Amino acid sequence: MNKELDQLAADNIRALAVAMVEKANSGHPGGPMGGADYMHILYSEFFNYDPSDMKWPFRDRFFMDAGHLSTLMYAQYYLLGNYEKNDVANFRQWGSVTPGHPEVDVARGIENTSGPLGQGHTMGVGAAIAANFLKARFGDWMNHKIYGFISDGGVQEEISQGAGRIAGHLGLSNFIMFYDSNDVQLSSKTDEVTSENTAMKYESWGWKVVTIDGHDHEQIRKALKDANAETEKPTLIIGETIMGKGCVTADGTPYEGYTELHGKPIGDTGADYEKTLLNLGADVANPFDIYSKVEEYYEGIVNKKKDEAQIKKKEIDAWRSENIELSNKLDGFLEGKLPKLDFGSIEQKDGQATRAASSNVLAYLAQNVENMIVSSADLSNSDKTDGFLNKTHVLKKGDFTGAFLQAGVAELTMATMANGIALHGGVMAVVATFFVFSDYMKPAIRLSCIQELPVKFVWTHDAFRVGEDGPTHQPIEQEAQIRLLEKLKNHSHEQSFVALRPADSQETNVAWKMAMENQKTPTGLILSRQGIKDVPAKSGNRYEEALGAEKGGYLIQEVADPDVILIANGSEVATLVAATKLLEEKEGLKVNIASIPSEGIFRQQSEAYQEKVIPPNKPVFGLTAGLPVNLEGLAGANGKVFGLEHFGYSAPASVLDEKFGFTGDQVYKEVMDFLN
Repeated sequence: MNKELDQLAADNIRALAVAMVEKANSGHPGGPMGGADYMHILYSEFFNYDPSDMKWPFRDRFFMDAGHLSTLMYAQYYLLGNYEKNDVANFRQWGSVTPGHPEVDVARGIENTSGPLGQGHTMGVGAAIAANFLKARFGDWMNHKIYGFISDGGVQEEISQGAGRIAGHLGLSNFIMFYDSNDVQLSSKTDEVTSENTAMKYESWGWKVVTIDGHDHEQIRKALKDANAETEKPTLIIGETIMGKGCVTADGTPYEGYTELHGKPIGDTGADYEKTLLNLGADVANPFDIYSKVEEYYEGIVNKKKDEAQIKKKEIDAWRSENIELSNKLDGFLEGKLPKLDFGSIEQKDGQATRAASSNVLAYLAQNVENMIVSSADLSNSDKTDGFLNKTHVLKKGDFTGAFLQAGVAELTMATMANGIALHGGVMAVVATFFVFSDYMKPAIRLSCIQELPVKFVWTHDAFRVGEDGPTHQPIEQEAQIRLLEKLKNHSHEQSFVALRPADSQETNVAWKMAMENQKTPTGLILSRQGIKDVPAKSGNRYEEALGAEKGGYLIQEVADPDVILIANGSEVATLVAATKLLEEKEGLKVNIASIPSEGIFRQQSEAYQEKVIPPNKPVFGLTAGLPVNLEGLAGANGKVFGLEHFGYSAPASVLDEKFGFTGDQVYKEVMDFLN
């Protein structure tokens, strides 16, 4: 502990943040200047990791919520040696490793992509759940901490309600969050938008809360020491800080706490850029230099971190040598290895809803996959994730031996925590709700895609056949929204999302097989509420035929030189089968039927395969319970898609099928009108 060096290090972080934003002429300097003291004390004295092994699975993790404070992280990690001088000097520039908002880069210490406020700390809660889940299975030696950093905006975002409630309810004592409370946000002071008592709010959720001067190193130190000793509750450290701490005007007068310091270079404010750098001890001619005393200080810190990590690694090695079977299992979890799974062995009843088929798959997975957490937004008995729940028990405070998370009515929180579970590693995450409520999850789904996380989304009640619940519960446009993500590439140039809408029970088995084997991107399973007639099996083995779904689309009925190609996915495939019977019997037509559960995967197949399933020189008719655009790309310019272009109504599903034109007889007539 050296007061002079600690202050110098914090000021170095401030100066670097100021310089980065000024050179980029873009960014947020004021917040990093306020949070610098906390970051320095956290990383120099409390944060446990191995600088020589950044991906060490048993490291502490830091989840940034306030992604606009990225310069705070880059400056801190630059002191630790994770970034080069050129990296911080090229903040927000093309090709740099220091983007405007932090993006997952574990090798440099960035655990999560953040920017949309509220999601970063909620991913941290998910990571804390994953850590406790693993600790319950492998022992108390797995005691690493998850640190979060949140700003006023993150506290205000509604998702913080769900994250705070769940973290307190589960007693996540391994989660420690710093709230950078500076009373300033981007366009106003906080007292213009809120008068809540944040401390009381978190205390009511079951958190330990302490309020400190966020610039007093002794208070920061004590708060972190107490938080690390806490065994019953998550901790919120409310650090009262000053926006733009250290800013001065041209004559050296302090210029701190102003709203304008939040979101633009300080040279564009009432503060003076060069005088502020001088006030912070920086060399104006070389603003991206690490101060010589700070550089020497941090060399010692990094070496100490390495030594401490080696001590911990020896403790883990001793555990491994005494628990070889458990050790091998843990390695399998961390490597993402799947056990041998036989999806074809899962028995399914005839004519059931695909949500029921999914329930049977989940029951099988509960008995065969030991590192999976399934969560539902208060719908487990309706989205049928209770198939999994019935084979395990819920996670609860003091007992993480179960594998089911009852999230309550909090779709966005649940999905974001799943991203955090996936980011932590070692645990697979499945989340479920009604398909129409995927609307609540979109921000998390998007970050799941950007971060390339293999989260499994289960969406049931997939169409207007929800029936009596009416238009608020009947998805119409949701499939079109989700399938847009199949057309969007991630930064690895992969299809960013896989959406699967299976046609029957055996296709549901295959869809789950595809979801479990997909470890590159998120997968969504879109499942029916109502029973669906099984697709007839030509060979007598429907599962083997349904494996055609692994190519995204395949023919469930194939004849030579067909007169028309009918395409659909989900429950509409059975409607096409019924319509085809009439087309054959009444009109003598030769018909091919294609089930296309994933257009994205189908488009990855060879041109020859795609043209075998959907020949370019044949009339193509598509049927969808959603917007026609779902299939228009497949039907082509000369094809026709029959779908819905209006919201639903409250009535029994069978009545809606009749009213909306989704019976075999009505589709037969639509096909004939098209062909004529």
